[in-house]
Amino acid sequence: MASQEIEALSGALARLPGLGPRSARRAVLWLIKRRETALPQLLNALTQVQDLLVECEVCGNVDTTNPCGICTDPRRDARSICVVEEVADLWALDRARLFTGKYHVLGGRLSALEGVRPEDLTIGQLLTRVGQGGIDEVVLAMNATLEGQTTAHYIAERLEDAPVRVTQLAHGLPVGGELDYLDEGTLAQALRARRPVA
Repeated sequence: MASQEIEALSGALARLPGLGPRSARRAVLWLIKRRETALPQLLNALTQVQDLLVECEVCGNVDTTNPCGICTDPRRDARSICVVEEVADLWALDRARLFTGKYHVLGGRLSALEGVRPEDLTIGQLLTRVGQGGIDEVVLAMNATLEGQTTAHYIAERLEDAPVRVTQLAHGLPVGGELDYLDEGTLAQALRARRPVA
């Protein structure tokens, strides 16, 4: 048995996504073996993030500046906004470096079962951003779940009268996917979204 403090550290790490109790214990052992170098660096990084972390008042991203680095980047196309459910979705899309516009984080998705209503999300702020003008396209990048698609449909309806083009990420066959391994929903979406061969 490890000391109470070491067990508490293992327990705290085990609550992180993707880390179970065994992985957390391995991480703690690794930190203990390198306590002279790794532990101070980790503590310093955690303290800095805790002290500086803010939510961007423009898009909802999490950063150490407000507005965030994406919103203040002059190289970004301010005429295009990509709407995502969560900050993790923004980070995933931005890592791909394929979208050069700005973002808007909803903070979740509509869900009758979970009691999440439009007022609980930042849909109002999105409509305000679009209403201020200067935006040509709103890309709806919701997850391909029932709730995600319901949210995308609701936003598209709210933007019907706005002078913007509303687009949505394509759904269907993944690159390298084999048909016999795909579920019926993915196959149905791929068939519905088929396009002519050039």
